[in-house]
Amino acid sequence: MGSARTLAGTLAMTVAVERFPIAGRFAISRGARTEAVVVTVTIADGGAVGRGECVPYARYGETVEGVAAAIDAMRSAVEDGLDRRALQERMPAGAARNALDCALWDLDAKRSGVPAHVAAGIDRLRPVATAYTISLGKPCEMAEAVARASDRPILKVKLGAPEGDLERIAAVRAAAPGATLIADANEGWTEDNLDLHLSACADAGFALIEQPVPAAKDEMLRGRRRAVPLCADESVHDRNGLARLVGLYEAVNIKLDKTGGLTEAFALAETAERAGFALMIGCMLGTSLAMAPALLLAPRARFVDLDGPLLLARDRDDGLRYEGSLVHPPSPALWG
Repeated sequence: MGSARTLAGTLAMTVAVERFPIAGRFAISRGARTEAVVVTVTIADGGAVGRGECVPYARYGETVEGVAAAIDAMRSAVEDGLDRRALQERMPAGAARNALDCALWDLDAKRSGVPAHVAAGIDRLRPVATAYTISLGKPCEMAEAVARASDRPILKVKLGAPEGDLERIAAVRAAAPGATLIADANEGWTEDNLDLHLSACADAGFALIEQPVPAAKDEMLRGRRRAVPLCADESVHDRNGLARLVGLYEAVNIKLDKTGGLTEAFALAETAERAGFALMIGCMLGTSLAMAPALLLAPRARFVDLDGPLLLARDRDDGLRYEGSLVHPPSPALWG
């Protein structure tokens, strides 16, 4: 699926770094943040304007300045009419390519009048329930946060601290006896405590466990008994290396900032499904502009985790509409 042809010299690209305050504090096993810093790409072709957003992620060696520079280095190619297919060959998977890829998808939709989901072969996008993230904290703090989110059907619980996760697991389940729970350890468990935590999640009726151990050490999962399915996150980026994960995980978490955009995300989803993996569609902590393209993958996903805007103190204009945990498709004013 390549971009529509355009005349060289008619395109203009701009790159911006934007900051959005988080509502409260967002904490995982690797640290805490109080704002989301995103890089936004705008590509204009006359009256048609396409936008894409990415979130540089230090875990993958990315910085805001480095990602913005990598995007800016593609300015001449983009303004000369680079399409999505060629983009996959010119840039590696990662946040920078994601912003450009999603901006090109949006631009194609604006120029052609054909919505992005239709161009992707999806007849209709429907509202979908997203998981809602509970930040890592003391067991009592997390239980209180869960109680405040008691009306949300799916909760993703951040775990992976050096100690106290068994108490957190029990406290969260007690506070949300009817919720579907996802554990996200963010690579924080070790071979010494892995079995204890897997058993605790099973006893508490968790539906899924994301990335329990470091990606570089996840071979320890092979052949290990587990009652709750495991989902690869940091261990999977694009199609490269997916075959290694067979037998280690039952699901993969597809994030556009890892795949390098929607184009590769579709390809990864298809390859993963053929290999027998269930799909989770996730996100970094960004605005509605980052969530909107990922919603095109939602119809094929077992779990959707696109709650980024719900965790912000303010979102973009024309942002996604959330009714509780139900997120509606984007309007053309936002993306696609």
